[in-house]
Amino acid sequence: MQGESARTKRGRADMGYIVKKTIVMVGMMGAGKTAVGRALAARLGVPFLDSDEQIVAAANMSIAEIFERDGEAFFRAREAEVIERLLREERGVLSTGGGAFLAQANREMISEIGVSVWLKADLALLWSRVKHKDTRPLLRTADPRETLRGLYEARVPLYAQADLTVQAEARYSIDDMTDAVLIALKDRPDVLEMTNGS
Repeated sequence: MQGESARTKRGRADMGYIVKKTIVMVGMMGAGKTAVGRALAARLGVPFLDSDEQIVAAANMSIAEIFERDGEAFFRAREAEVIERLLREERGVLSTGGGAFLAQANREMISEIGVSVWLKADLALLWSRVKHKDTRPLLRTADPRETLRGLYEARVPLYAQADLTVQAEARYSIDDMTDAVLIALKDRPDVLEMTNGS
């Protein structure tokens, strides 16, 4: 009985998955990397890791404050260090900031050690999710919607280099997106092994 409740606490780990490589969620701000990443980690019974949270904890200041005090280049350098450490330390689900996947070194490192999953959301869906939030330093401009469009157009070709792509839809719940990611991962036995007839 004790073992059953421990397994339940681990997040439906009894579904029968073995995670062999860290699954890295990439994509634009508002794509659902954190929400879907948390749900996926719970479903697989592995740790959920967030590179932004780790940077904030280490610096004891928000990402917006780091950008303001030290600049984006400083932040990106710390971000790359944190992502590499998390990839090497333990297998789980890792959510990265929207800009992390833009650096070629990060893309190569993620594909070599883990697997990248692009949550592909269209511009209208992204804007509907981020327009009321003041936590996005890159959108603190005179015309945040146009800024988002510019970021989107510049970044999509880079996100398209991810190992796997999962299309986000406005009608999808977090569980729906998690299901879609799992379906995509079924083609990667080097990342996710199913046991117990899953």
